[in-house]
Amino acid sequence: MAVADNYQRIAENRKARHDYHIEETIEAGIALQGTEVKSLRLGRVNLRDSYAKVENGEVFLHGVHISPYEQGNRFNHDPLRVRKLLLHKREIRRLIGKTREEGYTLVPTKLYFKNGKCKVELALAKGKKLYDKRDAIARRDAERRARQAAGRES
Repeated sequence: MAVADNYQRIAENRKARHDYHIEETIEAGIALQGTEVKSLRLGRVNLRDSYAKVENGEVFLHGVHISPYEQGNRFNHDPLRVRKLLLHKREIRRLIGKTREEGYTLVPTKLYFKNGKCKVELALAKGKKLYDKRDAIARRDAERRARQAAGRES
């Protein structure tokens, strides 16, 4: 009998689904300092405009804003520091191959605690053009109007 994972979502990057076509997602650990973990437990994080980059065979997370911990005094962290992601070598090699393809990037979509450890869900994504975004909005509006019309009829 499998033990259920203790899962607690901290933040979600909903804007990423609007700005990118998401091909696949992978889970990665994240190397944090003590005050960062405490601030994350309070939910004080912003994933907007963040991305991951492969540098020298390692993956780093850029642009994630974790607010300073209020009781952290002089041991507080830099809110926008670059954080290392923890992945297996074969996963990193696969990501290097995929991100070298034209237009692909690594975007964090979720940040959560799983069994007490902080994890980030990375998406291998391709940027949407402006007309793609407009098409998606028009499609959602049409579906919403159809649901409302169906609701009125019944």
